[in-house]
Amino acid sequence: MLALGMAALFATSGLSATSGLSATSGLSATSGLSATSGSAAPARGASSTDAAAEVGAPADEIRDSQLWVLNMVNAFTAWQVSQGAGVKVAVLDSGVNPDVSDLAGSVISGPDLTGLHTPPSNPNWGVHGTWMASIIAGHGHDGGGSGIIGIAPEAKILSIRVIPDKGDPGYHTYDSEQEQRIQQSLADGIMDAVHDGAKVISMSIGYSAPSGAVRGAIQYAFQHGVVLVASSGNSGQDDEQHDDGFAPVSFPADYPGVLSVAALNSDGSVANFSSNNLSVQLAAPGVNVPAQGTDGQYWLVSGTSPACALVAGVAALIKSRYPQLGPSLVEQALTSTAQNAPSGGYNARIGFGTVDAAAALSAAGRLAASHPARSQVPVSANFGGGPASVPAEPVAPRGKGELVLFTVLAAVSLLLAMGAGIGLVMLRRTKRSEAGSHDSPSSYGLPGSPGGAHAAYFGPPGSDSGYGAGSGYGAGSGYGAGSGYGAAQGYSTGSGYGGPPGYGGSPGYSGSPGYGTDQSDEQR
Repeated sequence: MLALGMAALFATSGLSATSGLSATSGLSATSGLSATSGSAAPARGASSTDAAAEVGAPADEIRDSQLWVLNMVNAFTAWQVSQGAGVKVAVLDSGVNPDVSDLAGSVISGPDLTGLHTPPSNPNWGVHGTWMASIIAGHGHDGGGSGIIGIAPEAKILSIRVIPDKGDPGYHTYDSEQEQRIQQSLADGIMDAVHDGAKVISMSIGYSAPSGAVRGAIQYAFQHGVVLVASSGNSGQDDEQHDDGFAPVSFPADYPGVLSVAALNSDGSVANFSSNNLSVQLAAPGVNVPAQGTDGQYWLVSGTSPACALVAGVAALIKSRYPQLGPSLVEQALTSTAQNAPSGGYNARIGFGTVDAAAALSAAGRLAASHPARSQVPVSANFGGGPASVPAEPVAPRGKGELVLFTVLAAVSLLLAMGAGIGLVMLRRTKRSEAGSHDSPSSYGLPGSPGGAHAAYFGPPGSDSGYGAGSGYGAGSGYGAGSGYGAAQGYSTGSGYGGPPGYGGSPGYSGSPGYGTDQSDEQR
């Protein structure tokens, strides 16, 4: 293997000769990775660590040297579910060379926001950024069997240049810029990444001071479903900067909504340079991680930068398989399934533990099932009333002709009803007259009475033989008292005949329930 068969070259990165914050700007930005000359150095006062770098190693040996990295994050099992297809990962860094063998066809070149004019052909352009991109989405070459294989080999890289490398000819100009100008380039890069469709943003960079512009851009990205990942920093060895045992925080890693990543050795222990602070949420390999450089050569790089790139790659696997899963749920899937969790579940060195790509994908599947995607029905299609509802079909106004017709029909109906009523009255009177004209012997009188006529109708319950009591002509059932014939049941007493019950207005016609506004659909 390369890491054992070749002598590793150790050298200082040349990021900065000083450590701590810059007295003039208050800004410190580290690349998150240290290597030989050419590593990125975003701003003044950056601290550095040592790194191993090997140039000119055969591609097949590089693949062998990756095995411990891929095994530690459980990549092989994860690739059976997802390899990152359809996901664009924005690498906000020093630029990415799209022509290196292991990234060919996978890089989209975005804007250069540094304000410098260094051409991509310069050998000191895109050194750090190309390393990170190959760790995320390298696909090897010669059929994929040689070279760097990234964590999400089918993902695309969106390169947005927001920092220069230390060896960049324009670095000193950049270094003299005001803090606001320097961090504005990062804020603009985040916004551009969202607008260009990135689903994951990898930021292997760090600043010692926060920025309102960057904070706002991160919130914008988070609200648009983008997962943001950053390196925690390389200040773990700088005891002078520790406060109560914690390393200083680094931005953007310390912003809410950003996954902060620490670095591990090949044995799973925390790298001594890795910053230990409460921003740390996950850990990933970060010492002697193989990567391809802008020169096409293969390097072993160390720092929290490659650790960040690895976690960004795992996030791309999740977003590829479950594209509707929001960033907070992606973060939950990653942190809740971390392996080798520390005692108590969390510490500032490795966060919740080492990222496990396969377990995170499984958890993401469960979260996706319990948090289904929102309805695809647009708000304008809501039902149940309100300004956003679909308007009802208009009802045409009635003309004068229709009104006259309805009036005539109503009058005819009334006349018919009156005629029917008069006919009913006449019929009842005729029947009663006929009943009164029959002779009835006194023996047919009512029991207990000296004599009388036979009742026209059966009496009420309780009377003998259905006859009502009373001398002479008693009132039959349903007939009220008074001269002549009283009113039958259901008819009002008095002159003439009233209407039978139920015709005064049947309940339910004044407004049948269910024909009012439907209250079952709320505005969504």
